[in-house]
Amino acid sequence: MSVARKTSPSSTGTSSRRARLPRADADLIPSAPEPRADGDVSSTEHIVAAVTRAIVEHRLLPGAKLVEQKLGDRFGVSRTVVRQALYRLSELKLVRLEPARGAFVAAPSIKEAREVFAVRRMVESQMLRELIPRLKPADIRALKAHVRTEREAVNRVDVPTRTKLLFDFHVRLAEVLDNQVLVDLMQELVSRCSLITLMYQSADNAQASNAEHVQLLKAMEARDTELALKLLHEHLDTVERQLIEQPRTKALPVSDALVTS
Repeated sequence: MSVARKTSPSSTGTSSRRARLPRADADLIPSAPEPRADGDVSSTEHIVAAVTRAIVEHRLLPGAKLVEQKLGDRFGVSRTVVRQALYRLSELKLVRLEPARGAFVAAPSIKEAREVFAVRRMVESQMLRELIPRLKPADIRALKAHVRTEREAVNRVDVPTRTKLLFDFHVRLAEVLDNQVLVDLMQELVSRCSLITLMYQSADNAQASNAEHVQLLKAMEARDTELALKLLHEHLDTVERQLIEQPRTKALPVSDALVTS
């Protein structure tokens, strides 16, 4: 028994599996920070925003290892700054930190996936109730422009752009209320949903998602809160029904990433 315990890790099946884990290509992560109104983006926030964007755009696959040195080289910062960013990403449930192994893009369970959708229903339902009475013509115009841009990205099969735009529609709704806490919460939820759809969704429904956004926006413009809530729930229910019990990430190349939001 003592001999078995002292067997070199390199000879075990577990070690072999670890050696085959994909490493994230740092070049897939955008190097430019997301624009901020105050013009101030720290190095840590810069990395968090860039990695989040790469996840939302399905450039980074669930389970991929994030190598500190490569991230540091990519952003021109120390590994200490990279670790701070990875810790923040782990708080957002987008990255999983493992002692002595490093950081990995999160791979949500089917249970977690359903819990995320349940929270989205609760948060977005209340958001619509407060938003619709306060909508201004300028808000409607901006949201319509966003939906048109979605459709253009869908039509030209621009996977990264359409993915980000379809998820961002829900964040744009939160921004109209001018509540930064709500905006941050929606950003976290849709980022986690991006990983979930990549792992579990069984069909590409980007065009259907865009059409559902159009119908939802029409109900909002008509100030029909009940219809808007009905359409929102149907939209989220449709996405959740398309989840399957077995992850499909290994068989799914980035170019075929699923983008229903």
